[in-house]
Amino acid sequence: MDQLSPLAQIARRPALTDGFGRAITYLRVSLTDRCNLRCFYCMGKEVKFLPKAEVLSHEEMDRLCAAFIRLGVRKLRLTGGEPLVRHGVMSLIERLGARVAAGELDELTLTTNGTLLAKYAPALAAAGVRRVNVSLDTLDAATFSQITQRPGLADVLGGIDAARSAGLAVRINAVALAGINDAGFDSLIRWCGEHGCDLALIERMPLGGMPAAHYLSLDAVRRELAQRWTLTPADGDAGSGGPCRYWKVLETGRRVGFITPLSHGFCSDCNRVRVTCTGALVMCMAQPGDIDLRAALRGGATDEGLEAAIIAAIKDKPVGHQFNLGEAPGASQRMWQLGG
Repeated sequence: MDQLSPLAQIARRPALTDGFGRAITYLRVSLTDRCNLRCFYCMGKEVKFLPKAEVLSHEEMDRLCAAFIRLGVRKLRLTGGEPLVRHGVMSLIERLGARVAAGELDELTLTTNGTLLAKYAPALAAAGVRRVNVSLDTLDAATFSQITQRPGLADVLGGIDAARSAGLAVRINAVALAGINDAGFDSLIRWCGEHGCDLALIERMPLGGMPAAHYLSLDAVRRELAQRWTLTPADGDAGSGGPCRYWKVLETGRRVGFITPLSHGFCSDCNRVRVTCTGALVMCMAQPGDIDLRAALRGGATDEGLEAAIIAAIKDKPVGHQFNLGEAPGASQRMWQLGG
């Protein structure tokens, strides 16, 4: 019998499937718990970062990602904290980008706060990154400082310009915060149209014991926006497994999306899991039960043993999250620790 090539072997592997029949093809990996901003809904002012020994090395992260890719993951997103603050981060991104070039991975993407994007955008594009999500809740400098507890709006806007100049597609992520940035959504839609970016509005989630203060239902936001913008459902989003539901904005030619973990669940076709920077496999950010993969990595597990640990864990992925406004969900960690 003919020997299959490594790529053919990957293509013929069964998809990594949870106990509800959902194929897991999307992995989000947190590169660090550190960040140079202090967004109040994510991190807060007083934080205690992990010692370096607890964080996976670049080699460990690469090996873990390789195991997931062999099991059928086709899309990889790098997150944080802020991933670009990690020392030597481009060496890891280049390794992972080589897997895209080799056909082992369909896409390598990045979520960033944008403050360091001007420095790294050309290298990201050269490494094979084609799209980035930039967290930007407002275009108003005072509101930006109120939310992030740091200055830096000009750095973010400059980073977005640099990313687009480097050929990267940019989506703006904005957490909807009642009474804080909700008066600025029209400005964001207009700005995104002028700068060639899509926009995703996100409901605030009550993670890590934090109630959803300033929670804003995006149902009401979309109805209000539809009074001023011509919104039509965008094709090609249903069934993707992603939580964002897009609408085309006729006046700008771009899309605005809505991510609604509280007002509308999106768990039935969830295709993703997370790995924290410490190697914890998070099947659902709103449920307890993380699995320690660092122990396997550092305990001498073979590649087959590591894959077996991942497969066993995925079988216990819960059916969905159970956010409840005003109460803490099952997960005890904040977004910056989970790898948003």
